[in-house]
Amino acid sequence: MAAHRKPKQRPYTGTAARTAAALAFAGAATAAALPGTAHADPRRTPARVEAEVDRLYRDAEVATEKYNGAKERTRAAAEDVDALRDESARRTDRLNTARNALGSLATAQYRSGVLNPSVQLALSSDPDQYLERASYVDRIADRRAVEVDAVERQVARIAQLRSEAGKKLADLEARRAELRKHRATIRSKLAEARRLLASLSPADRAAYADGARSGAHAGRDLTRGPVLAPNARAAGAVAFAYGALGKPYVWGATGPSSFDCSGLTQAAWRAAGVSLPRTTYTQINAGQRVSRSELAPGDLVFFYPGVSHVGLYIGNGRMIHAPRPGAPVRIAPVDQMPFAGATRVA
Repeated sequence: MAAHRKPKQRPYTGTAARTAAALAFAGAATAAALPGTAHADPRRTPARVEAEVDRLYRDAEVATEKYNGAKERTRAAAEDVDALRDESARRTDRLNTARNALGSLATAQYRSGVLNPSVQLALSSDPDQYLERASYVDRIADRRAVEVDAVERQVARIAQLRSEAGKKLADLEARRAELRKHRATIRSKLAEARRLLASLSPADRAAYADGARSGAHAGRDLTRGPVLAPNARAAGAVAFAYGALGKPYVWGATGPSSFDCSGLTQAAWRAAGVSLPRTTYTQINAGQRVSRSELAPGDLVFFYPGVSHVGLYIGNGRMIHAPRPGAPVRIAPVDQMPFAGATRVA
């Protein structure tokens, strides 16, 4: 009886081998794309993408307020350096004048064969050596001791000014590094937000830009009834905010053509004759704190646990604020974001 044997498998070669390999690769790729596989990424819904974009914009706003604060500190440090340099230059001019006067005296004494020791000290080319030896001036009984002492004080003050300027320069460079850091963070967050928004359909992007999900009045509610502000200044700030409706959000901007959130409130109150600090963190302490139930037009309203956003209250539970990049200055309900506090400026 003949034995039943399994036919011997022959390896694929040539075209058959390439076809088999292609089928195997396609099958593996299909399996990897199927939901539930170990390495598959969950599909992002528009709602999830928009929530992530919202988070990135909030992170960018936090970095923006830090940038604004660093920019103020950088400006102050630069002004300090300039002031120290100016004072040093003025004192150097006075020092040179005093030394020239002593030089004239020295020339006269040299011609007469007598050079006063105090004059020799004052004309020393090495200020450090001069300062070390200047204590001898007190023991020199000469009618020019007063002039020499004045030179000594000028040299000491100039040395002090140069030391202070050196420290301020180091502080200025630290502030500039801080600015670069926050600027890089802002740009990174905004770039990621733009990338995610680009993944949405045109309709979803339009809905997000219009503020439909958050219920914001995306620039449409431009009507204004009578503003019952507590005083003329508050009314002036509110009037400015209404005039800014529709202007674009730009991080770091304080107007007049664009604003970030704290830049808008600062500009509004500046128009009313009141100087506010630059950042949300400092503006919240720029007046009297009031509760949500006490809000009146002109009050500053703050949001999120880190107090990273601010708007200007206009009454009826609404505010005017600069929301985020791509969203112009608009009217929105106060309950649109997590309330963190309110301040009455004047």
